[in-house]
Amino acid sequence: MNEGWQHILTIARKDARLAGRTRDTLLATLFYAALVLLVLGLALGPDDARLRPAAAGAVWASLALSSAIASGRAFAQEQEAGALEQLTLYPGPHGALYLGKWLGTWLQLLVLAAVIVPLGLLLFGAAGGGQALPWPALLLTAVLGVTGLSASSTFYAAITVNLRAREALLPALAFPLLVPVVLATVKSTSLLLDGGWSGEVAGWLSFLTAFDIGTLIVCTLLFPFAVE
Repeated sequence: MNEGWQHILTIARKDARLAGRTRDTLLATLFYAALVLLVLGLALGPDDARLRPAAAGAVWASLALSSAIASGRAFAQEQEAGALEQLTLYPGPHGALYLGKWLGTWLQLLVLAAVIVPLGLLLFGAAGGGQALPWPALLLTAVLGVTGLSASSTFYAAITVNLRAREALLPALAFPLLVPVVLATVKSTSLLLDGGWSGEVAGWLSFLTAFDIGTLIVCTLLFPFAVE
């Protein structure tokens, strides 16, 4: 068990150091997410009556689309360097390789969410103006949502890494599985913005927690077959 955790943390630290040193993936996802927010804001604005109700959908649409970029680079870096096969031969279970790659992607998306969520809410008029928002509950929603997005997209990134059209196939394969994540995060975020914490919010977050745990378990078990 300790060797498995060490394997996971080693891969995650390696990806985190690489992302922090080059910053290409993080900057690309940040630019893409901000561009999606800007386009949606221009399409709906400047009418505040249309902007504010769309805030939650715009934020999570940008994060869901950006997750494909971040997770796509999780395995593409080794594949482009010709080191993907050596990585799969690293001592330890293949499930630990998936969890290490997922953890690295999760950290990048968490940094992205820390910028995009406040920026999106401010741009769409859902934050500011002296209005107090339930930030702890929004933070919990962001963490659970990023977990689900990264878990699904990282798994499909491993399936498509050796395909010529992986940039086009990854979103097409991953997005159907991301629909429950997007639905739950948009609903809980909208409810939090409109009325704060409630039993309905707790229900959506419970569903999201169960989905995240189930997805991580299933993807970890299926990952050895995905990389073969």
